[in-house]
Amino acid sequence: MFTVGPVQENCFIVREKDAPAAIIVDPGDEADQLLAAVERLGIETVEGILITHTHFDHVGAVAPVARATGAPVYCPELEVDVLANIMDYVPWPGFGPFESYQADRTVAGGDNLDLAGLNIDVIFTPGHSPGHVTYAISDQDALFSGDVLFQGSVGRVDLPGGDWPTLLASIEGLLSAHPDETTVYPGHMGITTLGRERATNPFLRELAER
Repeated sequence: MFTVGPVQENCFIVREKDAPAAIIVDPGDEADQLLAAVERLGIETVEGILITHTHFDHVGAVAPVARATGAPVYCPELEVDVLANIMDYVPWPGFGPFESYQADRTVAGGDNLDLAGLNIDVIFTPGHSPGHVTYAISDQDALFSGDVLFQGSVGRVDLPGGDWPTLLASIEGLLSAHPDETTVYPGHMGITTLGRERATNPFLRELAER
């Protein structure tokens, strides 16, 4: 996990133990740091750059990382226009400039990706953004949840396309489909588990009361 940029976004470089190939999830900023880490870890090939959603803090380094690694970029299909015009969607002044990118592949939920020796299921989890997806590596009990579920919190819904009932339904889907011991690698804050969030996350009380 590499925490990058002014809003402390988590980017993940993921591979089988000591494997020469990897994927990168949500390279949000500080491309030089991420590329240096790829080299330092002895990674020979980045087989894919996987985007959970296209808010600027998650995609700000996509273009330079893709260019340097030659890796194809997998983008939620509902959000390809945002990736292609990043600065048009930055909601606050003072961030960027970020380089836009034309997605190489799209994902929508229900997809299965075989990259870097990892079997990855794509789960449609809107609510924080319209096209948000979560990447699940089920045989590793791992979820890359972007900005859906955090340690003790959940994604904000006050940005364009955000919706609380939709987000809650997405989280409920993750909780029902994966065991409590599943590790959650979120887009901000610390790594957690589904069981911990089910038991302690105050934003999930509405689910517990159903």
